[in-house]
Amino acid sequence: MSVPTRSLVIDEHTDIAKEKVMEGEMKMAGEIIYKSGDRQRLSYDVVVAGGGPAGIAAALESARSGARTALIERYGILGGNLTSGFVGPIMGLVSEGTIADEIERALDLRLVKVQNMERAKYVFVRMLTEAGVDIYYQTLLAGVAVRGERIDAAVAVGKCGIFDFHAEMYIDATGDGDMAYYAGCPYQMGREGDNLVQPVSLMFTICGVDPSQTQDLTCWDDTVLTSGKKYLQLCKDACAGGELPPTVNKVRLYLTQLPGERMVNATQANGIDPFSAADLQRAELDLRTQIEMVVAFLRAHVPGFENIWVKAGASTLGVRESRRITGDYILQDLDVVTGRKFEDVAVHNVNFPIDIHNPSGAGQAETEGLRPHMAQPYDIPFSCMRPLGIDNLCTAGRCISGTHRAHASYRVMRVCMAMGQAAGAVAAVAAARKVGAVK
Repeated sequence: MSVPTRSLVIDEHTDIAKEKVMEGEMKMAGEIIYKSGDRQRLSYDVVVAGGGPAGIAAALESARSGARTALIERYGILGGNLTSGFVGPIMGLVSEGTIADEIERALDLRLVKVQNMERAKYVFVRMLTEAGVDIYYQTLLAGVAVRGERIDAAVAVGKCGIFDFHAEMYIDATGDGDMAYYAGCPYQMGREGDNLVQPVSLMFTICGVDPSQTQDLTCWDDTVLTSGKKYLQLCKDACAGGELPPTVNKVRLYLTQLPGERMVNATQANGIDPFSAADLQRAELDLRTQIEMVVAFLRAHVPGFENIWVKAGASTLGVRESRRITGDYILQDLDVVTGRKFEDVAVHNVNFPIDIHNPSGAGQAETEGLRPHMAQPYDIPFSCMRPLGIDNLCTAGRCISGTHRAHASYRVMRVCMAMGQAAGAVAAVAAARKVGAVK
């Protein structure tokens, strides 16, 4: 378990420093004066950090429950991995009746086909605006002010200066657990033993597939191509022979809503620290090189793919795993595989395999035959979303409290939406009652 050391703590002994920071000026190292842009103090009932699947659902539920809600989003579009990350289809199962169902209807998804990313960008801003959420685009969470065991303000940097977001309740839906980290909450990262996290990827879409080819070519089944070759074995042979990268022995292809188009999930960069600038640069170059190799492989070996080209791809790295913020309870491997139920259930009947993309090699880290280890429908308790040490903070999405293996099941987007909705509902009620803590 790790505890961060970077956080802004305000107490009765640091009022002078606080005043200097609020003025946007801090004198350091003698003659050097650091200045920032205009500083604005903003007040809300609930502040949500992160506009991905979990954050969108959290902000929607909070606002619809009557809370004055702000959403802080670092990019110029909403959706996170669902849009910027080009991740599809929307995977995972939860009980019916959640905001995830509403979003899928709004996106006009049929079966498990990949969502229209451009429509999603419009749908999300429309839904949140109609609900009364104030969206702060291109605004990066940069820290928090902590007083005792409460967040006093979330500090963010936008195009017009620095914002101090004051609220009764906060929701960390950043994926990386940034708000909880800045607040000093303990966390875990990576698998036991070597602390390696799942690899990062860049997903992309190809066009030009022969419309008569209608197969999903995924890692779930060993499909036989019209050439008579088994697709998964073809991928493995190309990886072993150097035609595909050494970390890519499966090229997963998903049908989109358009004929002749496929979503590609294949690229994989291992050993990447998502908080290292050098690692992120290395991953970008590596993965974009891998895209070229994957496309060449498909053109050469898969019938109907001879004339494909890359239509579009992710504008940000797809990070599967980073900080898991330690909560009152840590969801266990056994909870997932046995389908455990909890009294303080936040998300009911979660179902998705323990899908661990190999942190130290190609393909999946664990399989039962061709498939990852299966889960039984289980509950995510709210105690996993309540970080240790901060009373007025909830987590939602892949940064909640769980083991490396449990996380591999609950990290997917439909499950994250359900977690966000639960966090938004709890935060709105807590803010209205001014209870001061989530219990």
